[in-house]
Amino acid sequence: MPLIYPKESFFEAHPKYDSPTYKSTAKRHPKKPLIILPHTMTELNGPVYGHEILQPEDGDLTRQHPGEPQGERIIVQGRVLDEDGRPVPNTLIEIWQANAAGRYVHVVDDHPAPLDPNFSGAGRVVTDEQGRYRFTTIKPGPYPWRNHHNAWRPAHIHLSLFGSSFLSRLVTQMYFEGDPLFPYDPIFNEVPEAARQRLVSKFDLDVTEPEWALGYTFDIVLRGRNATPMES
Repeated sequence: MPLIYPKESFFEAHPKYDSPTYKSTAKRHPKKPLIILPHTMTELNGPVYGHEILQPEDGDLTRQHPGEPQGERIIVQGRVLDEDGRPVPNTLIEIWQANAAGRYVHVVDDHPAPLDPNFSGAGRVVTDEQGRYRFTTIKPGPYPWRNHHNAWRPAHIHLSLFGSSFLSRLVTQMYFEGDPLFPYDPIFNEVPEAARQRLVSKFDLDVTEPEWALGYTFDIVLRGRNATPMES
């Protein structure tokens, strides 16, 4: 099933292309009418982005290195659903995030926070027949991002969802309940107010594993009036 939402629901949940408070959108959003290019069979039917080559440790970011990463261990799980609540199986979900100190493993991240040699901050899984996914990871820390004076991003995890082709990629972010940085973050607040809570995961005691990790639930709805806001 392609991960496509209808035009009529787009502006009800998703942020605008250009946001004065999110400064870099001024350089990234289209300023001229889009040109429609015909799609080839390659774009419509493939390729599948590595669904078959997943490794057991891809979904557990705490076991990808010889040692234990620093920080609060968490479990994030949920379901990918369509507008009618039906599960969407065989969806490749990739995540990337900062470490517990709020730093990415990336050459352009010069935030003076420590890197963790036992945490790379990236993982991937495929949803099962019930649309379920599960990651074990470390709760990311907030970090400065120079958008405005004293700008800090709330703790968040990026998620990329792939169906079976180039045309089916969706990207979103997952936040955590009660973050004090919500009122100050223009990325979070650019999402229409009625849809913002769809980006916030819920603490779940049933997902929490005793003496191991706190659990959070984050369902992703692809289309319709309850669609999860996506980056466009």
